[in-house]
Amino acid sequence: MKLNEVRDIAGAHVERKRVGRGISSGTGKTSGKGHKGQRSRSGVSLIGFEGGQMPLYRRLPKRGFTNPFTKDIATVNVSVLQAAVDAKRIDGKKAVTEAVLIEAGVVGSTKDGVKLLAKGEISAKLKIEVSYASKAAIAAVEKAGGSVTLPEPVVKPAGKGHKHEREKVAKPAAAPQADES
Repeated sequence: MKLNEVRDIAGAHVERKRVGRGISSGTGKTSGKGHKGQRSRSGVSLIGFEGGQMPLYRRLPKRGFTNPFTKDIATVNVSVLQAAVDAKRIDGKKAVTEAVLIEAGVVGSTKDGVKLLAKGEISAKLKIEVSYASKAAIAAVEKAGGSVTLPEPVVKPAGKGHKHEREKVAKPAAAPQADES
């Protein structure tokens, strides 16, 4: 076969209908849009319109909730770490950080960190530095002779806003009043 012999499969390419090419073409004059009305004009959008009847998407109840404060946390199990060490994608002698996990292809990109979970077995002695870890995962890594380092938790002030912080500041004690007797 030569390049000049390459053709589409029969019926693969359908030529578009050319409208407005005279009354004998069948789609001349009004170009198949009929006479007047909203649908004959450009820019029409009647998606979901049901002739004045309440549309289906408004008849059905709203369902569910999307949390705007959710975190994008990648998870990794200890068995996956062990498999990566066995496959020599992760060096067991160096610290295993989130950057190392992404580079090794163990986890994809993540915005808010990586969480270590305890599914499976681990025998490699690893020093792991991640954002989050379950208690069982920490126990499994320490049982194998490794360690898990987590960042210091951020302590948030009690209540909302700065008002509560001002109340916590020690107020000067009032001077004792003299007894007038």
